[in-house]
Parts: sequence; structure tokens; C-alpha cells
Amino acid sequence: MDSSLNTEPEIDFPAPPLEDNESIGESSNNGEAAISSSLEREDGDSSQLPTISSKLLRMLEAATNRRPVLAPMQNSEEVFDTNDGAVNEAPRTKRYPEQTREFNSRLTKTGRRSLSHSISQSSTDSNSSGDSDAENLEDEVSPRDRLQINSKGNRDFCVKNIKQADYGRREIELAEDEMTALMTLRKSAQGEKPLAGAKIVGCTHVTAQTAVLLETLMVLGAQCRWAACNIYSTQDEVAAALAEQDFPVFAWKGESEDDFWWCIDHCINVEGWEPNMILDDGGDMTHWIYKKYPHLFKKVKGIVEESITGIHRLHHLSKAGNLCVPAINVNDSVTKQKFDNLYCCRESILDSLKKTADVMFGGKQVAICGYGEVGKGCSAALKAMGSVVYVTEIDPICALQACMDGLRLATLGDVVSQVDIVITCTGNKNVVVREHMDQMKNGCIVCNMGRSNTEIDVSSLRTPELAWQHVRAKVDHIIWPDGKRIVLLAEGRVLNLSSSTVPICVLSITATAQALALIELFNAPEGRYKQDVYLLPKKLDEYVASLHLQTFDAHLTELTDDQAKYMGLNKYGPFKPSFYRY
Repeated sequence: MDSSLNTEPEIDFPAPPLEDNESIGESSNNGEAAISSSLEREDGDSSQLPTISSKLLRMLEAATNRRPVLAPMQNSEEVFDTNDGAVNEAPRTKRYPEQTREFNSRLTKTGRRSLSHSISQSSTDSNSSGDSDAENLEDEVSPRDRLQINSKGNRDFCVKNIKQADYGRREIELAEDEMTALMTLRKSAQGEKPLAGAKIVGCTHVTAQTAVLLETLMVLGAQCRWAACNIYSTQDEVAAALAEQDFPVFAWKGESEDDFWWCIDHCINVEGWEPNMILDDGGDMTHWIYKKYPHLFKKVKGIVEESITGIHRLHHLSKAGNLCVPAINVNDSVTKQKFDNLYCCRESILDSLKKTADVMFGGKQVAICGYGEVGKGCSAALKAMGSVVYVTEIDPICALQACMDGLRLATLGDVVSQVDIVITCTGNKNVVVREHMDQMKNGCIVCNMGRSNTEIDVSSLRTPELAWQHVRAKVDHIIWPDGKRIVLLAEGRVLNLSSSTVPICVLSITATAQALALIELFNAPEGRYKQDVYLLPKKLDEYVASLHLQTFDAHLTELTDDQAKYMGLNKYGPFKPSFYRY
């Protein structure tokens, strides 16, 4: 799931001192979109750049046991049109020699520093199953103030309790069983080490599922340092398991605002180690490097971002001419949007509401703000349980989809006084404000399934006339002077990551896309990608999906040569143009 900063995206980051800080211009298609596997520009057109790296192609072929990923190329030197109409040769794909560099673990400074007074919009909450009595006894002492050492004598980490490592390892192994595609990718590529020499600094949810991704990156040759993209979603036992394996991780459930930025800073500010790749979920890591260490971008080869808010920030940087490295937008890849955003939310919204509010869904009136993939998933689940679902939308196309799906389109102001549950799914700010909450009926449940924690104006509820009554974990009653109360879940943060768990298989799809994006950017020849935001190539999207078909014992139909010729396709894909709406 995605995440982001809790303040409005700051778009005035200082431009790092690089010689080339311009945005890429328009590039035209060479007329072979049906068989191209290049990264797509994120500017609304379907223009593309040259082929993905040969190392990645070989790896994909091995992982899927299928025929060639691409049609045969002439000496791997395809040509492409530039924005001025000139035809240039694409640079040959460079093979990086296998590198076996051991990370020199160093004890980071543990002095408490006030880095920022803002908290990440990405801060979400998760129900970690690692809570224990022993852990609760240590809650009063910050992990920053405790000296912890793993069994190998390494101190380069900061987690809640290193003693939970064995329990966390079992959770990671359980996740591996469900993340078959990522494990296939790990097995097929570990010999070639496509990320040898990569130094990846990351900021994502630290859960069993993402731990499988992080360990996959290490197996593929990368050195990594990691922080959590939120203050509550970390599974402490999983963080301990990573730390026990000498993985420099700085994350624990229940971080303070200062802790959050301290952890990110300790991933970056370490003697003798500088990152050359960034994997972000919400833009927090990218933001901090721009703010504190802009010189590091001289060595960074690219950014992989998976959240809507993080992509929003990258686009602002690009338009301002301050995006100094290429970035891949994983959030808007088909496999992310249509699976993680849709199916994950469809399955987790009911469990999250049950665990927090003990609500019965039959006959309840529910207002869902936003009918994108997240809103569609939530609406389908609640409608199937017998709820009366209202949808609010700004987009007439999404609004018409809601109507065709048998839902009632309305404005929040028109229905807020009668509904029993309000769920935000927009990624925007101030979708539910104090005026709306003043009109809500007694007992109305308010929660967020969107990307940021700004969708519900929680700050407007922290006033003297309103009383907060903490009921249980992730559940607060906000009481008005007349005795009316509303039920606020997870303090307006992302509900399913705050109060429940999400389907492992779906997260495997996003994690596989992230891994492929990192491999592609790291192995791309210099000059292939400019300082702009790109989508995953259609070919990689299709291969992410095909890798996961193994889970369902599913078998693809293969085009005949005659059928492929008739359709104008390469029989091994890609099968849809970049503008196709799935």
C-alpha cells in the first residue's frame, strides 16, 4: 500500500548541484508500439524510449520459462525517434561485472536530534501480531535509547526488540510461500546478480511481505538500508528478523514524529556509504534527500515510487525542472492499480471494519468518497454484504461507472447526516472536514482507505469543546458538547494497514514490479532515461502478471503465427497498446 507526507507536498525543493537538470522533451513512437517493451513517458501520450536492458530480458525469460521476451533484435541496437524527428541509435546495454562487496557495518549515532516537526502522510498503522508482554514492558524506553546487538555482534539497526527475530523469521517464511512470483524471480536471477553494485536506500512499510522484497534485492546483489514509510505499520518482529540478518533497518511500530525522520536520516547519513538507488513509498525518502543531502543525487541512478502522493511530488519536481534523476511510477502500472488498489482493498475493508468497530454491514448506509480502484473495491465489498452505498466523485467518468454499478451518486453534504459509515478513498486533502462531521449522526464511523492521512481533517477535531475518548487500539470516540459522538478509526490513517492485514499474494504483484523497475533503472545505459517520470513498460507489466499465474495453476493461450500477424502483434507480447484501458 502507498503512503505519503502528512503536509501538503512541498514542490520548492532546492535543485541539487548537477550539470544536467532539464526535463526530457517529447519523444515520438517509431511505429512499433505493438512489440516495444520500453518505458513509457508519463505525460499523457504513448511515446516510448528504447528497449529494456538485456540483463533484465534474460532474467525474465529464465523466470517464466517461456520463449523470447522480445522478438529478435538486430544486434540489440534499436533506433528511436527523438523529439526533433532525428533518428538516433539506442545505446548498447551495458553488462555490469558481478560485484561482491561486503557492507561495512558501522555503529550509527544514537543521539536524539530534532529533524522535523512534520509527520509523514504515509504514516499508517498496522496490526502487528508481534505484541507480547515482554515487549510491552519495554514500551516506555525508546528503541533509540536502547543498545541492541544481534547474534553476529552488529549494531547497525534500530528496532523495537531484537529478541523477536525468530518469530519474525517465521512470518517472513509464511509470506514467501504466498509470494511465488517474487521467489521465482529471486531464484532465476540470483546467479546473474543484476543488482550487484546497487546501494538502495528505501522507505516502505516494514512487514513480512516487504521483507521478502528486501531480501530478494539483497540476494540479487544489492546493499540496502531501510526505514518505515509510516509510524505505525511496522511489524516489529519482522524488523527484528531483518536486523538479525545484518539488514540495516530503522523502524518500529509507534514511532514519534521525531523518530520517523531520525530513522530516515540514519539510513542516509552513514559514514562510508552513499546510495545510488531509491525505493520510496510516499516520497518521504526522496524528500529528505532533497532537503538535507541534495549532493547525493550526483550518484543516484533512479527512483522507484509506488504511491499516488509520491508520484504527485515527483511530477511537481519534474515540471519545476528540479527532478535530477529518472523515476519509475509503479503506482500507475496496470498490475498495481488493478490488483493492489482494487482487490487488496476489496478484501481488507470488511476485515478492518470488523476488527475495529464490530460493525454489521447489512442495511448500513455507507458513503464512499472517490470511485477509483480503491473506491471500487470498497464499494463492491460493502454492497455484497447488503449495505446501501453512496459514492461521491469529481470525475464524470468514474461517476458514471458508479451509477452503472448500481450505486447512488451524491455529494457528501447531501448524505452525511444520514449515513452510518464514511470512507475516504481519494488521496486528496480535506475530503471530510469539520463541517461534515458536525452534521454526522450519533455513532457514525469515519475512516480512510486512501493514500494520505489528510483526507479526514482530524486536526479540526482537536479543539477544547470536543472530548476524545480512546476506546481500544485504533478506535477513538470524538464527543460533541451535546453528547453526540462519532467513531474515528486509526486517527484517519490508512485503515487496512492500521488495523488489519492485507492479502500477501496481491502485495507480491506490487513487490515484483518494484524489483523489476529497480533492475531496469540500475542497468540502463547512461542517457537512456532523462530526468522525468516513466511508467513501467507494458512488457514488464505483462510479465509481472504471468509470473503470478503459477499460483492459480493457470495456462495461457498462445497466438498462432497467423493470428499474431492478423492482429499486428508479437505472439509473445505485449498484447495491448499503452493506451488500453483494462
